[in-house]
Amino acid sequence: MNIGIYIYKDVEVLDFSGPYEVFSTANRFVSESSRLTISLLAESRSIVNARGGLKVEADYSILSHPHLDVVVVPGGVHEPEMNHNIAIDWIGRVAASASIVASVCTGAFLLAKAGVISNHTVTTHWEDQAQLQNMFPELQVMKGIRWVDCGPIITSGGISAGIDMSLRLVEKLLGREVAIKTAKQMEFDWNEQGVVMQ
Repeated sequence: MNIGIYIYKDVEVLDFSGPYEVFSTANRFVSESSRLTISLLAESRSIVNARGGLKVEADYSILSHPHLDVVVVPGGVHEPEMNHNIAIDWIGRVAASASIVASVCTGAFLLAKAGVISNHTVTTHWEDQAQLQNMFPELQVMKGIRWVDCGPIITSGGISAGIDMSLRLVEKLLGREVAIKTAKQMEFDWNEQGVVMQ
Protein backbone atom coordinates (compact mmCIF):
# COMPACT_ATOMS: atom_id res chain seq x y z
CA MET A 1 0.00 0.00 0.00
CA ASN A 2 1.65 3.22 -1.20
CA ILE A 3 0.87 6.43 0.66
CA GLY A 4 2.01 9.72 -0.83
CA ILE A 5 2.08 12.96 1.16
CA TYR A 6 2.33 16.13 -0.92
CA ILE A 7 4.58 18.92 0.37
CA TYR A 8 5.05 22.45 -0.95
CA LYS A 9 6.45 25.85 0.04
CA ASP A 10 5.22 26.89 3.50
CA VAL A 11 3.37 23.64 4.10
CA GLU A 12 2.39 23.31 7.77
CA VAL A 13 4.97 21.03 9.40
CA LEU A 14 2.66 18.94 11.59
CA ASP A 15 0.17 18.62 8.72
CA PHE A 16 2.59 16.33 6.88
CA SER A 17 4.90 15.08 9.63
CA GLY A 18 2.01 14.04 11.90
CA PRO A 19 0.48 11.67 9.33
CA TYR A 20 3.96 10.43 8.38
CA GLU A 21 4.65 9.54 12.01
CA VAL A 22 1.29 7.78 12.38
CA PHE A 23 1.77 5.64 9.28
CA SER A 24 5.39 4.76 10.05
CA THR A 25 4.52 3.89 13.66
CA ALA A 26 1.64 1.68 12.49
CA ASN A 27 4.14 -0.34 10.46
CA ARG A 28 5.63 -1.64 13.71
CA PHE A 29 2.48 -3.63 14.39
CA VAL A 30 1.90 -5.37 11.05
CA SER A 31 3.64 -8.04 9.03
CA GLU A 32 6.16 -7.01 6.41
CA SER A 33 3.70 -7.82 3.63
CA SER A 34 1.10 -5.46 5.15
CA ARG A 35 3.40 -2.52 5.76
CA LEU A 36 2.62 0.89 4.36
CA THR A 37 5.14 2.50 2.02
CA ILE A 38 5.20 6.21 2.81
CA SER A 39 6.74 8.87 0.60
CA LEU A 40 6.88 12.64 0.37
CA LEU A 41 6.18 14.21 -3.01
CA ALA A 42 6.83 17.74 -4.24
CA GLU A 43 6.96 19.52 -7.57
CA SER A 44 10.62 18.57 -7.76
CA ARG A 45 13.05 16.63 -5.58
CA SER A 46 14.79 19.81 -4.48
CA ILE A 47 14.55 21.08 -0.89
CA VAL A 48 11.11 22.34 0.19
CA ASN A 49 10.98 25.15 2.75
CA ALA A 50 8.12 24.26 5.06
CA ARG A 51 6.45 26.70 7.41
CA GLY A 52 8.77 27.96 10.13
CA GLY A 53 11.83 27.38 7.95
CA LEU A 54 12.09 23.59 8.21
CA LYS A 55 13.82 22.21 5.11
CA VAL A 56 12.51 18.92 3.76
CA GLU A 57 13.57 16.83 0.78
CA ALA A 58 10.89 14.98 -1.17
CA ASP A 59 11.30 11.34 -2.13
CA TYR A 60 9.68 11.86 -5.53
CA SER A 61 8.66 14.56 -7.92
CA ILE A 62 4.94 14.79 -8.71
CA LEU A 63 6.01 14.33 -12.32
CA SER A 64 7.56 10.89 -11.67
CA HIS A 65 6.50 8.62 -8.83
CA PRO A 66 5.04 5.15 -8.16
CA HIS A 67 1.30 4.54 -8.17
CA LEU A 68 -0.30 5.95 -5.03
CA ASP A 69 -3.10 4.13 -3.24
CA VAL A 70 -3.57 6.90 -0.68
CA VAL A 71 -2.84 10.59 -1.19
CA VAL A 72 -2.58 13.07 1.69
CA VAL A 73 -2.71 16.80 0.94
CA PRO A 74 -1.67 18.92 3.94
CA GLY A 75 -2.41 22.56 4.57
CA GLY A 76 -0.21 25.56 5.13
CA VAL A 77 0.03 28.80 3.20
CA HIS A 78 -2.38 27.43 0.64
CA GLU A 79 -3.37 30.52 -1.39
CA PRO A 80 -0.30 30.55 -3.68
CA GLU A 81 -0.58 26.79 -4.12
CA MET A 82 -4.20 27.15 -5.29
CA ASN A 83 -2.90 29.19 -8.23
CA HIS A 84 -0.17 26.67 -9.03
CA ASN A 85 -1.69 24.89 -12.02
CA ILE A 86 0.87 22.09 -12.22
CA ALA A 87 0.17 21.06 -8.64
CA ILE A 88 -3.61 21.44 -8.89
CA ASP A 89 -3.72 19.42 -12.11
CA TRP A 90 -1.59 16.71 -10.50
CA ILE A 91 -3.84 16.52 -7.43
CA GLY A 92 -6.85 16.03 -9.70
CA ARG A 93 -5.13 13.32 -11.73
CA VAL A 94 -3.62 11.37 -8.85
CA ALA A 95 -6.87 11.53 -6.88
CA ALA A 96 -8.70 9.88 -9.76
CA SER A 97 -6.51 6.77 -9.53
CA ALA A 98 -6.09 6.60 -5.74
CA SER A 99 -8.33 4.58 -3.44
CA ILE A 100 -8.38 7.23 -0.71
CA VAL A 101 -7.64 10.96 -0.79
CA ALA A 102 -7.20 12.85 2.47
CA SER A 103 -6.59 16.47 3.38
CA VAL A 104 -5.31 18.02 6.57
CA CYS A 105 -6.28 21.55 7.55
CA THR A 106 -6.37 23.91 4.54
CA GLY A 107 -5.37 21.10 2.21
CA ALA A 108 -9.14 20.93 1.64
CA PHE A 109 -8.86 24.13 -0.41
CA LEU A 110 -6.46 22.38 -2.79
CA LEU A 111 -8.78 19.37 -3.12
CA ALA A 112 -11.68 21.69 -3.88
CA LYS A 113 -9.71 23.71 -6.43
CA ALA A 114 -8.67 20.45 -8.13
CA GLY A 115 -12.29 19.29 -8.28
CA VAL A 116 -11.65 16.33 -6.00
CA ILE A 117 -14.32 17.45 -3.54
CA SER A 118 -17.64 18.89 -4.69
CA ASN A 119 -20.98 18.43 -2.96
CA HIS A 120 -19.05 16.64 -0.22
CA THR A 121 -19.31 17.06 3.53
CA VAL A 122 -15.89 18.23 4.67
CA THR A 123 -14.01 20.10 7.36
CA THR A 124 -10.88 22.22 7.67
CA HIS A 125 -9.11 24.41 10.23
CA TRP A 126 -11.68 26.32 12.32
CA GLU A 127 -10.17 29.63 11.22
CA ASP A 128 -10.72 28.83 7.53
CA GLN A 129 -14.14 27.15 7.55
CA ALA A 130 -16.08 30.26 6.55
CA GLN A 131 -13.67 31.01 3.70
CA LEU A 132 -13.89 27.44 2.40
CA GLN A 133 -17.68 27.60 2.48
CA ASN A 134 -17.74 30.98 0.72
CA MET A 135 -15.28 29.98 -1.98
CA PHE A 136 -16.88 26.59 -2.63
CA PRO A 137 -20.57 26.97 -1.67
CA GLU A 138 -21.47 23.49 -2.95
CA LEU A 139 -19.50 21.96 -0.07
CA GLN A 140 -21.05 21.19 3.31
CA VAL A 141 -18.41 22.45 5.74
CA MET A 142 -18.79 20.98 9.22
CA LYS A 143 -17.64 22.74 12.38
CA GLY A 144 -16.52 21.44 15.74
CA ILE A 145 -15.25 18.03 14.60
CA ARG A 146 -11.80 16.55 14.04
CA TRP A 147 -12.43 14.78 10.73
CA VAL A 148 -15.07 13.77 8.19
CA ASP A 149 -14.87 10.36 6.52
CA CYS A 150 -16.80 10.17 3.26
CA GLY A 151 -15.31 6.81 2.25
CA PRO A 152 -12.74 7.57 -0.44
CA ILE A 153 -12.44 11.18 0.75
CA ILE A 154 -11.37 12.12 4.28
CA THR A 155 -10.80 15.68 5.47
CA SER A 156 -9.60 16.91 8.85
CA GLY A 157 -9.50 20.03 10.94
CA GLY A 158 -6.30 21.92 11.53
CA ILE A 159 -2.80 20.75 12.26
CA SER A 160 -3.00 18.21 15.14
CA ALA A 161 -6.41 17.02 13.91
CA GLY A 162 -4.49 15.44 11.05
CA ILE A 163 -3.05 12.94 13.52
CA ASP A 164 -6.55 11.93 14.62
CA MET A 165 -7.57 11.57 10.98
CA SER A 166 -4.46 9.55 10.17
CA LEU A 167 -5.28 7.14 12.99
CA ARG A 168 -8.73 6.82 11.43
CA LEU A 169 -6.99 6.00 8.14
CA VAL A 170 -4.88 3.35 9.87
CA GLU A 171 -8.07 1.89 11.31
CA LYS A 172 -9.55 1.69 7.79
CA LEU A 173 -6.42 0.25 6.19
CA LEU A 174 -4.96 -2.00 8.90
CA GLY A 175 -7.71 -2.45 11.49
CA ARG A 176 -8.78 -0.89 14.76
CA GLU A 177 -6.33 -2.85 16.90
CA VAL A 178 -3.38 -1.49 14.95
CA ALA A 179 -4.76 2.05 15.21
CA ILE A 180 -5.14 1.75 18.99
CA LYS A 181 -1.62 0.34 19.36
CA THR A 182 -0.27 3.14 17.17
CA ALA A 183 -1.87 5.85 19.29
CA LYS A 184 -0.58 4.20 22.46
CA GLN A 185 2.95 3.88 21.06
CA MET A 186 2.89 7.57 20.15
CA GLU A 187 1.53 8.42 23.63
CA PHE A 188 -1.22 10.27 21.79
CA ASP A 189 -4.73 10.68 23.19
CA TRP A 190 -6.67 9.73 20.06
CA ASN A 191 -9.68 12.02 19.67
CA GLU A 192 -12.20 10.07 17.63
CA GLN A 193 -14.61 13.00 17.37
CA GLY A 194 -15.27 12.59 13.69
CA VAL A 195 -18.19 11.98 11.38
CA VAL A 196 -18.55 8.98 9.09
CA MET A 197 -20.83 9.70 6.13
CA GLN A 198 -22.81 6.76 4.80
